[in-house]
Amino acid sequence: MITDALAPFLDELLAFRRDIHAHPELSYAETRTTDRILERLEAAGLAPRRLEGTGVVCDIGVGPVALGLRADIDALPVDDETDTPFTSTVPGVAHACGHDVHLSALLGAALVLHRMDTVGGVPGGLGGRVRVVFQPAEEVTPGGALKVIGQGVLDDVPQVFALHCDPNVDVGKVGSRIGPITAAGDTLVIRLTGHGGHTSRPHLTEDLVYALGKLATDLPAVLSRLIDPRHAISLVWGEISAGHAPNVVPNEGLLQGTLRCLDTAGWNRAAEVLPDLVERIAGPYGVSVDLEHRRGVPPVVNTEPQVMLVETAVRGELGPDSVELTPQSMGGEDFAWYLTHCPGALVRLGTRTPGGRTYDIHQGDYLVDERAVPTGVRVFVATALAALTERSAGTVAPVG
Repeated sequence: MITDALAPFLDELLAFRRDIHAHPELSYAETRTTDRILERLEAAGLAPRRLEGTGVVCDIGVGPVALGLRADIDALPVDDETDTPFTSTVPGVAHACGHDVHLSALLGAALVLHRMDTVGGVPGGLGGRVRVVFQPAEEVTPGGALKVIGQGVLDDVPQVFALHCDPNVDVGKVGSRIGPITAAGDTLVIRLTGHGGHTSRPHLTEDLVYALGKLATDLPAVLSRLIDPRHAISLVWGEISAGHAPNVVPNEGLLQGTLRCLDTAGWNRAAEVLPDLVERIAGPYGVSVDLEHRRGVPPVVNTEPQVMLVETAVRGELGPDSVELTPQSMGGEDFAWYLTHCPGALVRLGTRTPGGRTYDIHQGDYLVDERAVPTGVRVFVATALAALTERSAGTVAPVG
């Protein structure tokens, strides 16, 4: 049923994805992308609404909202290193995370669901509403999701679903899991200042290089003893810098890294203890400490009923072997903010050609097997139809 309804749109959706890939736009600057989505939904007879700035929200069907479907639309500040006819035309900007696939799949889902509701395919129409959300600025912290939620997009949504490209999964398959699937992600910046001097007289200085070294090694170690190890907390440094000469104790130093955690309670606990820990570790060396803890996003924690709904729907649509258990990722994803408002699930959409190369996201050479676009449409639509069926059966409690 879904395949038949999708067939008239398939070539168009692939062309749409290639056009978006060739014209990527960074977070909060997705003006052309937003316009293209609006134009196509309006041409189909739908009534989409431009979100504040960029992004689109649109309802399909009538009656109570049964679910929300979300796709992100921004690109990354990296060079496109792919050699395709639709390589990015914007220097230094590329869809290296697959958001062009996400939004094209969601656009296709909207068109298919609208066709089913108005032309046929579902007797009596959908029997409820599906809200599709094309969200800007997933790639910046704390993410465009907060701005979307602040505009009331989730106020009457009982559950929400999303997918994300995964080059470790073969095209035609979906990765899924109950519970944490991505991690909280924060940035730590620690600046030390102190009285420097000659390395022959360290007792007359405030040796901030030594203090930086202690922080770099001791802070992750102490955190691992204060936070429940089941929360999988990880503090990893990306920059440590101070001084320019081997015989001079400098006056300033810098330490930067990321803090990640698979549990919201552990994430919050780390935020509570970090200021005191930093002061206690650096304190014996007399340096002045400035800690900047930039909170990012919470972990994405998939709820069991929604995971079961997606998995059942996907197996029914793509086949009994189409769902595999996906590992947890320590990367961040601002879809987590949606799940602080209602239950839901994020699943992984396979983009690897079977037997082909395994790429990595956020890399300029990331290539997608384009069969992922119609697969994504089918995943979205099958999930929507399953949720609508549950709603009509009265098995999903209404919001409020």
